[in-house]
Amino acid sequence: MNFGVVVFPGTNCDRDTFWVLSEVCKSKVRYVWHTETSIDDLDVVILAGGFSYGDYLRSGAIAHYSPVMQEVKRHAEKGKLVLGICNGFQILAETHLVKGAFLHNKTQHFLCQKQHLKVATTNSPFTGLYRSGEVIQIPIAHGEGNYFLPQKDLEEALEHDLVVFRYCDENGVVSQDTNPNGSTDSIAGILNRQRNVLGMMPHPERSSEFEMGSIDGKRIFEGIIQWIQSA
Repeated sequence: MNFGVVVFPGTNCDRDTFWVLSEVCKSKVRYVWHTETSIDDLDVVILAGGFSYGDYLRSGAIAHYSPVMQEVKRHAEKGKLVLGICNGFQILAETHLVKGAFLHNKTQHFLCQKQHLKVATTNSPFTGLYRSGEVIQIPIAHGEGNYFLPQKDLEEALEHDLVVFRYCDENGVVSQDTNPNGSTDSIAGILNRQRNVLGMMPHPERSSEFEMGSIDGKRIFEGIIQWIQSA
């Protein structure tokens, strides 16, 4: 299988993600420059974290117009997998591959910290190696991570089991006190209706090796590999 890590001007987590896929998960992966117009060779596209185009206008707004995003849309329409991490999640929202929008954190400060998450669903290509309700630790690093979802879209997400992760404490308690950025319903990750696109704010590539203090994020990449191999 082939992974592709998209690189926009300002992306800064592309090498971390590439390293985890190639050296930790031993998978075939290549960088995808934002001007590319053919990604037919890829099985999985990953939009890595960072500050695409300096986050001018708003996070992900300019990246939405990069040529590669039309190809990413077609990739998703074919049922292939797309994972957007942090800024990649913001780009997915701007491109309407997932619903919702992003606001500044409720604290109005950039957050960079370890974060507990509660696994809300294992019914996806990305979370098959977790247990429903499991508490994991994956770090966050963002200034505009306050994910806003209108009530109608939230009801749809809950009805169709689209919420993947929620912010919580070490005991799995989900509340406004355990919600670092103010996101609707404490959502840290969400699927599209077809369940082949996942946007998440936490950084799984930063929790895929013991040296980083947690390997809880590694299971996302391993789950993707297992899902494709068993398809």
